[in-house]
Parts: sequence; C-alpha cells; structure tokens
Amino acid sequence: MASIIQVSNLSKQFKDIHAVEDLSFTVEEGDVYGFLGQNGAGKSTSIRMLLTLIKPTAGSISIFGKDLSTNRNEILKQVGAVIEKPDLYKYLSAYDNLAIFAKMSGIKADKKLLMDQLKMVGLDERANSKVKTFSQGMKQRLGIAVALIHNPRLIILDEPTNGLDPQGIADMRNLILQLSREMGKTIVVSSHLLSEIELVANRMLIIHKGKKIVEGKVAELLDPSRSLVQIETSDNTATREKLQQTKWSSSLQNKEGKLQLKMNKEDVPQLIAELVAMQVQVISVDPMHSLEDYFLSLTTQPGHVESFAN
Repeated sequence: MASIIQVSNLSKQFKDIHAVEDLSFTVEEGDVYGFLGQNGAGKSTSIRMLLTLIKPTAGSISIFGKDLSTNRNEILKQVGAVIEKPDLYKYLSAYDNLAIFAKMSGIKADKKLLMDQLKMVGLDERANSKVKTFSQGMKQRLGIAVALIHNPRLIILDEPTNGLDPQGIADMRNLILQLSREMGKTIVVSSHLLSEIELVANRMLIIHKGKKIVEGKVAELLDPSRSLVQIETSDNTATREKLQQTKWSSSLQNKEGKLQLKMNKEDVPQLIAELVAMQVQVISVDPMHSLEDYFLSLTTQPGHVESFAN
C-alpha cells in the first residue's frame, strides 16, 4: 500500500522549548490515522508543519511521494483540513459559505454539488440557515464540507471534537467513518480523546512531550490477550486465595486491594462461571485495557518507545 505521508526526524523548537523532537511516522493510503497525545504534546505543532503553517526546525515531510518544502502548492491542492474551529462567515447561510469557499478554491460548483456536500455532512435541511444559529457540532461538520469541496485525497482534522456535546462527538465519529469507508479518503485525526480514536482509527501514533512513544495498528496495540480485567466480589481477599489454587493464578496481578487479572477477554465468561461455581458473589467485571489505559501505561514510563510492524 502506498505511503501518503512520510515524516522523517521532524523537529520544531521555539526558543528553549522543544515542541516536537525527532518525530518520524508514516500514513498509508486509506488509513484513518489517529494522532494521539495529551494537550501540549506537540500534535497541533506537527499538523501545522504538515500544512506548511509553520516551518520545521529540522527534518523532512513527504506527501504523495513529493517533498513538501519544494512542492507545497501542488500538494496542498490535494489536501483538505480543519484546524480546531473552522473559520466561517457566521452571518451567511451554510450554502453561501460553501459556495464562497468553493469559488476561493477554484471549483465551479453548481447547486447540486453544493447540496450533495451539505447532505454528506447532514446539513442539507439547514442549507439556508445562518451559521450563527448553528451548534458547534454543526459548524464542525460544515467546516469538513468546506475542506472536502475540492475532493482532496488527504483530510487532516485537528481536534475535531473539541467543544462538542456527546451527540456532536458521535456525529463527528460517524462522519469520519463515512469518509473512510464510503469515500475511501485517507484521514489524519488529531485528538486527546483516546476512547474516540479507538473507535475510528485503524493505525495510530502516540506522541508525548514532542516525542513518539508508539506507532502501529490499533488492533495489534490493543491485543485482547493483553487485557486487564478487574473484578469486584463480596470478598476480594478470599476470592484471590481461591484463584491462587486454580489455573488463573498465573493471571493474577499484584494490585493491593484490587482483584485484577491479565488475560484474554474471550476467557472472561469461563472465569466468571468458575467463580460462580466456587460460590463467589461477583459484583462487577470491568475490562480495563482500553486505548486510554494503554496510553497511560506508556506515558508513565519515561523514555519508553515501542514500534509495531505495519
């Protein structure tokens, strides 16, 4: 599969601050690529370098197989982006906003094309409403329609769910999946909401304090055999003693006050059945190996860098 983005040893320094340090990663065609990290980790700085909004201190960026520094205009014609909150004309309608941005992009867009774009992002019924009446989620979706008006090969979204309510977040998630699955777009999504990226991305990069911590396929990074399961019973101490006499003893984790087992999620029903057979009163079972748990386990280990085969 062809590489759409190839970043090599990218760094950006603002006086004494190393915002991004020796960052390398690859985005392949068709990826929904999660670019993850806490606020201040260097995500937005990296994305601004991808869009030539700021210049790198060191390193190189290749997009569509071409060097970004020498082929800027040619490359950016094939890129659509929404950086934080989209800049829209709030006293104009959604339709008029899209028409203006299409003209600015050199696109001859007839009414059908504009309405199709609005329908794609779920705003066709609000085409004539002024943007000032829109929720933040609706503004974000209109921003994506603007970013897609020239039919780009690559879409870059920087924190697209910032400020959205739960319904807005769900709408954004569904739109990203639609762009990927139905339109075949390559998408880079920057976010600190790890649980959301877990639901949409097939590959991801975790960045921490400007440095790459891990890059790889989400399915491999979240291998179910690595899952941590926490069980609450009426008497955790007594339950631990019983489990130590069974095949589950090797799965038990040394976590004071808590009953945790490192195991395959598929084995959880068998474990619960055996606990019930031992007359253990099970109160709750919580699988803990989400992307957020994985992220925290990595970022609490200074200097930890891990790589997975693509």
